[in-house]
Amino acid sequence: MELRAFFGPDASGPILKSSIDLDLNRSPFIREKIDVKLEGETPADIIKQAGGIHLGDETFKVTFVKINNLPANEKVEYKERKEIERAIGWEINGDADLKNPDRHFGIAACGGRWYFGEYQKNKRVWTEHIKKPREYSTALSARDARAIANIAVPDPAGIRAIDPCCGIGTVLVEALSMGIQIEGRDINPLVADGARENIAFFGLEGKVAFGPIADVKEHYDVAVIDMPYDLCTHATLAEQQDILIHARRIARKLVVVSVNSIEEMISQAGFNIQDRCIAKKGTFSRRILVCN
Repeated sequence: MELRAFFGPDASGPILKSSIDLDLNRSPFIREKIDVKLEGETPADIIKQAGGIHLGDETFKVTFVKINNLPANEKVEYKERKEIERAIGWEINGDADLKNPDRHFGIAACGGRWYFGEYQKNKRVWTEHIKKPREYSTALSARDARAIANIAVPDPAGIRAIDPCCGIGTVLVEALSMGIQIEGRDINPLVADGARENIAFFGLEGKVAFGPIADVKEHYDVAVIDMPYDLCTHATLAEQQDILIHARRIARKLVVVSVNSIEEMISQAGFNIQDRCIAKKGTFSRRILVCN
C-alpha cells in the first residue's frame, strides 16, 4: 500500500480487498471494511450464493455499504439498496436481528463488481487521544500520528521502534495503543515529562528517556523522528543533520517528519528515500518521508 493511501482522500471509504490482513481499527482514515467472501457481476449473483450461508443459531444483519465518488452509472439509490439487503437476508439460513446481530455482513458495488462478506466498522479509537493533558499547537495531530505509526510499523510482531525526538508523545500514544513496542526520548526534560503524563493518562505503558539521540546505544528496527523545529525544542540545520546521522546508526528504517526540505540531509546521512507525502494541518504542512 503506497504512502499516500494513509493520508489521501482515496482512503476515506471502505476497504473491500487488500493484500494484507488489515486491522481496521489501526487506521485513522478507513471507515469500514468488508472481508470479501462472495463476488459477482450483479446483485443477483450475490443473492444466489447467499443461500449457501448457514448460520445455525447465530443471528445476522446485512448492510449495504455506500461508496462515495463512484461514477453515476455505478451509484445505487436508497430504495434499491434496501431491496438488495432484504433479498440477501431472505436467502441466508439464519435469523435476522437488525439491532444486535451475532454476525454483520456487508454488500457493496465497486468497479463493476459486487462484493459480500463480514462487515466491520472502524471504532475510531484515535479520536479519544485528541485531547491530552499536555499538548502544544504545533504537535502532530492524533490522526496523522496514528498514520505515521502505521507506516513505520505495519506489523508490530517482533519489531522494536524508537521515537528519539518524541515531544509530548503524540506518536508514542498512537503506537502504544496499537501494541507497537516503542520507546521515546527527548532532549527537553519538561517535554519528556509531558510525554510520560500523556501516556499514563490513556492507561498506556511506555518508556520515555531524557537525553539526545547521541546517547542511544541500542539498535532498533525503525526510528520515527518529527524533526525539532519549534520554541520548545529547536534544532539548527547542523543539529538536524546530526540527528539523522545517529538515526542511521541506531535503526535500519526511518520515518521522518519535517517542515523543511531535508532530502539532501537524509541522503548525506546514508538513507535512501522510499516514499513520501505531504500532511497538512490547516495551512501548516509537513513532509513525511520513509527511508531505509
